[in-house]
Amino acid sequence: MAYKAPIADYDFLWRHVLDAERHLLDMTDGALGVDDAAAVFAAAADFAVSELHPLNASGDREGSVLRDGRVVTPTGFDEAFRGYGRGGWMGVEVPTELGGEGMPHLLTAPMNELWSAANSAFGLCTGLTVGAIHAIGAVGSPEQKATFLRPMVEGRWTGTMNLTEPQAGTNLAAIRTTATPNEDGSWRVKGQKIFITWGDHDLSENIVHLVLARTPGAPEGLAGLSLFIVPKFRLDDVGGVDEPNDITTVALEHKLGIHASPTCVLEYEDATGYLLGDLHRGLASMFVMMNVSRMGIGVQGLGIADRAHQQARDYAQERVQGTPVGREVGTPIAGHPDVARLLTSSASLISASRGVLVQVALWQDLADRGDETARAAADFFSPIVKGWFTEESVRITSDAVQVHGGAGFIEETGAAQHYRDARITPIYEGTTAIQANDLVGRKVVRDSGTVASTLLDAIDKDIVGLRAVDHEVVDRTVERLERAVGHVREATATLVSRSAERPRDVQAAGVNYLTMWGLLAGGWMLARSVAAAIRVDDVDTRRRTVEADFYGAHHLSRIASLHEALIAGEIA
Repeated sequence: MAYKAPIADYDFLWRHVLDAERHLLDMTDGALGVDDAAAVFAAAADFAVSELHPLNASGDREGSVLRDGRVVTPTGFDEAFRGYGRGGWMGVEVPTELGGEGMPHLLTAPMNELWSAANSAFGLCTGLTVGAIHAIGAVGSPEQKATFLRPMVEGRWTGTMNLTEPQAGTNLAAIRTTATPNEDGSWRVKGQKIFITWGDHDLSENIVHLVLARTPGAPEGLAGLSLFIVPKFRLDDVGGVDEPNDITTVALEHKLGIHASPTCVLEYEDATGYLLGDLHRGLASMFVMMNVSRMGIGVQGLGIADRAHQQARDYAQERVQGTPVGREVGTPIAGHPDVARLLTSSASLISASRGVLVQVALWQDLADRGDETARAAADFFSPIVKGWFTEESVRITSDAVQVHGGAGFIEETGAAQHYRDARITPIYEGTTAIQANDLVGRKVVRDSGTVASTLLDAIDKDIVGLRAVDHEVVDRTVERLERAVGHVREATATLVSRSAERPRDVQAAGVNYLTMWGLLAGGWMLARSVAAAIRVDDVDTRRRTVEADFYGAHHLSRIASLHEALIAGEIA
């Protein structure tokens, strides 16, 4: 079934919820307004719909395969990748000082939803490349930037992240890959890395691996890790592609989903590498890429969820089975109350997530211009975007299969692919529990809940303004939102008070607390959206009021039960 890009939704959020015209003009010194952003977004949507989406199902069926030691990608991916590079899409969100377009997050974050919805496997390749560009740009030497950034920004070279190993898993302190210095200043990298997304393929001229490894005499644990650039092909004297490096693709993982994305086991056999950043500061350097990737994976979850929802909605509007209670004979299954519940639930969660995404994107843009309050808010929400978006993506894609009934369990309908593709998103780039530990440990307990309280105060301030809107749905939503804020305030105080004597209780409650924040922020953005729709008499006002009302009753209400579970602490 066709994929329809959410152009109108983001246009509405930019124009009527966030006052993006003023922010965009300020951030770009008058060079980019909402009309300009909308035009770029529409062009990206056209590429996603026409070039990437047609390869999604076929790429899943064909998959990437390992032949004679080389990875071969599905039919059509090479042409699509060249088109992506020619269109300049790789450099859209890359800062101008690194050779990119430097477009604001307000535009590029929604664009990332397009790539993931149209073809999440393809989007992983480009997203990782952008993350690697940011890492090299942040800590690379002038020579490294001159050598690696331009071909990556132009879409001729791609990038990867090499962290984990068979014995390490998430515990990066257990990494055994080594790097030994050469006399010419390069390093010999030796070891095996697993779960390397797009670790080998036939799309680009070179692949720039960022590899965590230990150097001789390095301290034990995380403090002993350094980061290295290890290209698939060695470079000649002018930075061009030369002979193959000593890297072997040992195997491809056979995965539940994202079959078109090659997940590789790579063996480094004295491969030539170059130190990136400072010695023994590898994890800090890698976190530049990891933070970009974590936000990207959150958006990937949103994109897959919307594609699954669109397919379920379209199917339900055509499929006739039984007569829905209170409806005429021949009414499609969308008229059955429970099917309507599933579809409205998904729609409301997707709209809520988009609202959260653009708000976080705005904070990121303001932070880039030195706003420290915005920086604290963006940092606070980074694990929430990654954790909450992806967990809800699994819920939404599962519900999409349910709407299809038995047909959803059959691969031919395509509904199952979205569920399979979504299931990895709460796992890689840090599981939901890891995101929750970051939230409660670094973002709440460490500052005694100061940033959390500031954000809750901001929501309370909006609640005061929303009360002036004369509309019954807004009234109900505000009442529910106010109760939810109270629960999150109490939960925050509980975690802070227990942090010293009951640390296991804090971590046991982490995922629930993260979910509470996601649900609360989603309700906050829906309340603002429906109020804005009423104010401007938006064409989708009825849909927005239905989604806000449903979300308040079915999703904001989940915060109370999550709070009760949080109070209970560890039960095991």
